[in-house]
Amino acid sequence: MTKEKVILAYSGGLDTSVMLKWLKKKGYEIVCYIADVGQSKDFKKLKEKALKTGASKVYICDLKEELIEKYIFEMIKANAIYEGKYLLGTAIARPIIAKKQVEIARKENTIYLAHGCTGKGNDQVRFELTWMKFMPELQIISPWKDKEFLKEFKGRNDLVKYAKQEKIDIDIVKEKIYSKDENIMHISYESGSLEKLENKANIDTYQLIKPIEKTNDYKTEISIEFKKGIPKKIINITENKEFTEPLKFFIYLNKIAGENGIGRIDIVEDRFIGIKSRGVYETPAGTVLYKAHKDLESITLDKELIQLKELFSPIIGRLIYNGFWFSPEMQFLMAAVNKSQEKVNGKIYMDLYKGNIIITKRKSESSLYKEELSSMQKEGGFNQKDAEGFIKINGLRMKYSGE
Repeated sequence: MTKEKVILAYSGGLDTSVMLKWLKKKGYEIVCYIADVGQSKDFKKLKEKALKTGASKVYICDLKEELIEKYIFEMIKANAIYEGKYLLGTAIARPIIAKKQVEIARKENTIYLAHGCTGKGNDQVRFELTWMKFMPELQIISPWKDKEFLKEFKGRNDLVKYAKQEKIDIDIVKEKIYSKDENIMHISYESGSLEKLENKANIDTYQLIKPIEKTNDYKTEISIEFKKGIPKKIINITENKEFTEPLKFFIYLNKIAGENGIGRIDIVEDRFIGIKSRGVYETPAGTVLYKAHKDLESITLDKELIQLKELFSPIIGRLIYNGFWFSPEMQFLMAAVNKSQEKVNGKIYMDLYKGNIIITKRKSESSLYKEELSSMQKEGGFNQKDAEGFIKINGLRMKYSGE
């Protein structure tokens, strides 16, 4: 007897392939949902594989443009970074993937949603919080938190064994097991040899960013134009190329930043559930955009506004990392971000060279920088005598605070 219809977020990797077969054998009807967020996959083959493994239907949804315009660019406006290092490439893709999954569930007239996220990780939270937001009545199927599943599968080695037993095509071998997540924003690498902190990451795993020794021996000069904090145009001055359409813009910036060795980090971060985790991340375009945007803010935002924004940008980063993109607090903070970006307009010029992003010049009609005020050659309407009283007033508490 067939049980309920389940919408499974399906990547075609080891975990979700095994889960598809396992849930199918439990009697569920499985509808697979594949989100195209920019990963280098053959989606036709993924669909064939899902149907062969037991899916009754497969949805393939192209979410790349929406991911860039409504999620990544919004995140960059906020200068959101997690723990001062991680540019949130995986985290920012999860809300749009999970939201679309709910839309498919409603179309298929079911409340059963499934994912292949580990019970030790962050993605389980990101998926399930988004599902709860848009489908409060849902029923969650999360095999890595299911007693029966955990009894059968202790880890990835057991998954590989099961896949071979069930004749499921897999792109992984027992001797080289690692977890990789890819989208238009980045590629992350975890697990395997990276779980030992003393192991150096294998350079063969890198896909987006060239090793420094293989990068160009000449700089790439570019300019990036922003309007209200949103990237609008990139010009490769060196090669006289220009891109304005967001997807082409992002793909091209990924390409030239990667060719110049920009955007790779190897970090240990704190997962939401409290476990420390090591990851290697390649985020070429994102790294350049963060630096360009923040530099433009330095000339278009007031000093006190910059300092306020520096207080809540890490909070936004933490909310994104922890899966609260659609939360009330995120809406509140992003309303403030959008207000701050009204005059973040202009161009940032930079050189990309052997892992470095070198800001060379800036141009903005909204600039608060006044040459006559900053100049050491002109008075510019600033009475330097006023500084005497300014310092004395600020020095009062220093004089009487004691040693």
